[in-house]
Amino acid sequence: MTAHLYNRDILRLATSLAGQQRLVGADATSDKRSPTCGSRVIVDVALDDMGRIAEVGMEAHACALGQASAALVAADACGRSAEDVGAARDALRGFLAGEKAEADFWPGIEVFAAARDYPARHPSILLAFEALAEAAGAALAARKGEAA
Repeated sequence: MTAHLYNRDILRLATSLAGQQRLVGADATSDKRSPTCGSRVIVDVALDDMGRIAEVGMEAHACALGQASAALVAADACGRSAEDVGAARDALRGFLAGEKAEADFWPGIEVFAAARDYPARHPSILLAFEALAEAAGAALAARKGEAA
């Protein structure tokens, strides 16, 4: 039974994503889909002059776990570098797999502790972090390419 996965905190996070919109004039976009469940997350990023995420836009069509994860991404991505979000994505993967005990790499991520026992749910939870890391990396690469 997975009912405890969809607790009040998860549902609150998932509903907080309502109203999130895509960015106009984004520096890069990533569109990720989970082959397991069909969840889809599109993340747009704009970087600041230091190469850090200044704005995030998003469209998420996912289960409550995927939407909750996307809400955490949207809430705390700004100010982070592409390297930071890549490290967070990797830490989340390790956290879900039980290889990393600490949930100190992203605010609120401990809400997914119960999902560790359900590997089939991991792709949906990882989706927004994967899309953010890809978009931030692409935006940074494009910026470096322009400067070269």
